[in-house]
Amino acid sequence: MKKITRRSFITACGAVAAAAALTACGGAASSASTAASTAESTASSAAQAAGTLSGNVATGGSTSMKNVIAALTEGFAEVEPGVTVSYDPTGSGAGITGATDKTLDVGLSSRALKDEEKNDVDGTTVALDGIAIIVSKDSKVADLSVDQLKQMFTGEITNWKDVGGEDGEIVLIGREAGSGTRDGFESIVDVKDSCKYAQELTATGAVISAVEANPLAIGYASLSAVGDTVAMVTVEGVECSEDTVKDGSYKIQRPFVFVTNKSVTLSEQAQAFFDFATSKDAADLIRTAGAVPMNE
Repeated sequence: MKKITRRSFITACGAVAAAAALTACGGAASSASTAASTAESTASSAAQAAGTLSGNVATGGSTSMKNVIAALTEGFAEVEPGVTVSYDPTGSGAGITGATDKTLDVGLSSRALKDEEKNDVDGTTVALDGIAIIVSKDSKVADLSVDQLKQMFTGEITNWKDVGGEDGEIVLIGREAGSGTRDGFESIVDVKDSCKYAQELTATGAVISAVEANPLAIGYASLSAVGDTVAMVTVEGVECSEDTVKDGSYKIQRPFVFVTNKSVTLSEQAQAFFDFATSKDAADLIRTAGAVPMNE
């Protein structure tokens, strides 16, 4: 679908004008009728192309998906300008709960669904996200192995000099319990519920800011959210990028998931948004937001 454009509007108006001219000049009634019918059909098609849906689509959950949802919402507005897509950044756990208890049309999770959660909801992966390991731009450490990360976050390694850095106590920055980013990182690195965090923060941006401010800090954040205020270390020699996430060579990655209730039929506008977000048309939008699209 496409928005009605000035050109299509002018085309429709031109057809109407042509029909009026035929009548005014004494053309055959049948010719005028045909022209008017064509103009009406053209105008109707143009209006339909502009989008005919209205209402709200309630989404919420993963804070890491903020940029992706913003891009998808902006793109969808060009297709269905009468639909409002709301987004409540409450964390992946709340996104799954929202879909389960039917308070959200689409829950957002930056982790795969657990087996027990699949009883009530379905998960559809719309993109892949690398979880970047971030340090201060002043850090001397450029590469870490998964095993080193495991030892650092569980407190077995406590000093930067033991992983090639300068002498100083490692400060671990992480997300709060229930965060999809935390769950993804801890599951992949095999440090589930055993991390010795100095700070547990409630948003991706807060983690990035905390690491930026402390030269001894290390944390993790969605690739799509990391800017140039911190440095990303490579993991076992592989940088966190779209290409390495897509080909699987970067080991610390997770899915971005749309969560929907199995017992509920989505509203027409919610289904339209879901279909748009999972289509090839959304691939460039997702890529621009820093994630790796699934459909291309």
